[in-house]
Amino acid sequence: MKRSSTLLLAALTLSCVYRLATGDDTEDFFMDFLQTLLVGTPEELYEGPLSKYNVNQDAKAALTELKSCIDGLEPMHKAELVKLLVQVLGSEDDA
Repeated sequence: MKRSSTLLLAALTLSCVYRLATGDDTEDFFMDFLQTLLVGTPEELYEGPLSKYNVNQDAKAALTELKSCIDGLEPMHKAELVKLLVQVLGSEDDA
């Protein structure tokens, strides 16, 4: 049950954050957000991709929980997510 709640939280958080970013830099924002979520700290999220948004305490708590879940992944799985992100970022550079 906890895992399904975590997945739901992750999906909702990513969906909300994606909708926050508007304009031409939506993809850049989303990729910066994902990169920071995978390898950064919650503080780096607020100082980086989310810096121009007023993130309330409930959203901060949700992001901290999501980051905790990501940090709790097996190192192999986290490494694969980072590789996927690098692959996606590399394909954007080619476009």
